[in-house]
Amino acid sequence: MSRSREASDVGLVGTPHPQQPRNALSRVVSGIDEVDAERRYDLEEADNKFSQPESSSSSIAPADRKIISWHDGDPENPYNWSKGRKVNVVLIGMLVVINSTMGSSLPSNAIPDISSYFGITSSYAKILPISMYLVGYIVGPVLFGPLSESYGRKGIMIATFFGFTVFTMACALAPNYPALLIFRILTGINASSPIAVTGGMYADVYNDPVTRGRAMATFMGGTCIGPIIAPAISGFTAPSLGWRWSFWIGLIVAGVSWIPLFWLPETYGPILLARRAANLRKTTGNPNIFAPIELEKKGWKQMATVTLTRPLRMLFFELIVLATCLYLSLAYGIFYMYFEAYPIIFQDIYGQSLGVSGLMFLPIGGGTVAAIAVFLWYDSFLRKAQAQNKPWTHKEEFRRLPLACVGGPLYVVALFWLGWTADKDVHFVVPMLAGLPFGCGFVLIFMALLNYLTDAYEIFAASAMAAASCARSLAGAVLPFAATPMYRKLGVPWASSLLGFLSLGMCVIPFLFLWKGDTIRVGSRFCIFLKEKKEKELADLERERDASRAKVRTKSRCEEKV
Repeated sequence: MSRSREASDVGLVGTPHPQQPRNALSRVVSGIDEVDAERRYDLEEADNKFSQPESSSSSIAPADRKIISWHDGDPENPYNWSKGRKVNVVLIGMLVVINSTMGSSLPSNAIPDISSYFGITSSYAKILPISMYLVGYIVGPVLFGPLSESYGRKGIMIATFFGFTVFTMACALAPNYPALLIFRILTGINASSPIAVTGGMYADVYNDPVTRGRAMATFMGGTCIGPIIAPAISGFTAPSLGWRWSFWIGLIVAGVSWIPLFWLPETYGPILLARRAANLRKTTGNPNIFAPIELEKKGWKQMATVTLTRPLRMLFFELIVLATCLYLSLAYGIFYMYFEAYPIIFQDIYGQSLGVSGLMFLPIGGGTVAAIAVFLWYDSFLRKAQAQNKPWTHKEEFRRLPLACVGGPLYVVALFWLGWTADKDVHFVVPMLAGLPFGCGFVLIFMALLNYLTDAYEIFAASAMAAASCARSLAGAVLPFAATPMYRKLGVPWASSLLGFLSLGMCVIPFLFLWKGDTIRVGSRFCIFLKEKKEKELADLERERDASRAKVRTKSRCEEKV
């Protein structure tokens, strides 16, 4: 029996149970549409076969399974949630992301006090509190992104934010430098979860690219706001209150964030269906009712060979993911190099204090706001063009990538601007304002490319985002070690120019996607499968409509004869 037949057979268990309210069952099984079930089941089967071509471990024969899915307008389907509930998910996700990213640069302007307290003299060792946090960012997404696709978003978010809170407190209490570095790694591992999972959460509740793109804009805002405000916090608190207070303030922010976090609902549709299936098995007494995710192979073998390797397989075998990761990694690495370069520029050249030099990052925040405004303008422009049926709007790449085509050159200009205006004879405001195009370009690049990943890989968005997060975090952890030697030996102008030339080479990637993106997607195993499934769904839907119309005509003829 085909899975289509199995899914439709769920209606057989839809007869109201004597002890169950009819309205509850009508929400559960009435008018079930198997499209989501088929799609998730087949995608997972294809991915499993790619890595582990064993048969399902389920002891129930496929012919006996009843696979459930959402019915049209199902209020429990995250796509059908109220606008307020979806906005709640977006804001909570943004809040947790701000906590995560703020933690990355929180000790940046406390490094002199930390080094003095623990007797650290090596310039490389002084960078470790930030780099070790980003090392945690490398490890975490490989775990938490895929695990959220197997066990749900909420549990992963709650567990990892608890770990983040505990280890932030541990950093504040660290008795020695090695302990501080270990706690920073552990904090970073837990903090990486929101970076990998939040994009998937937004894809769970928004099925149309327009609203999902707007939600991703808030995500990118959160990733930039956190690192920008943290240097000012540590710059003002460390000299007056001591370096530990930088972490105590981070802990206070995390503690306040727990209040809304408790209101975060589970957003992952397959997990919600699994709960529904479990409830149906209990209330109907039929043990053969399943959600598609329950048919996936579980256990450590499955986790090691399929779930945890999916981001790495996407990174190495999906050209879209690979090229995106290269570009984002360079941009992200340069962003964290700024935490080493800005003290050289604004403290050494302009003689500013720690606190004031921390304020020099604020124009980057202004650029972030400008980028979100540009995003919203382009979103409105695109929708108007689509309404007018402009030919260029039919190409998927034009939905996101033009923003990166603007952001890339802005990013390059900002690097040359900073490098060639940072001079004691030039007022400090001039190089400081280079943060405006830097922040705008950085956010536009990330918004465009991360949205492009989410659109291209849909329900596997969390794994694609995990691959991107892992790659860029590696760059963010490693490149800052080169910042001080490079800026000291080459000088501020040529060090910044070197980064500018590298960024200039990378900014061709979105233009390449605009030109050949559809051809590249034709060679993607994931994209091909998604396209084939959509075509099959449309064909199945049309056949169902034809069959329904035929039944109506037959019934009408029979009534006429009578």
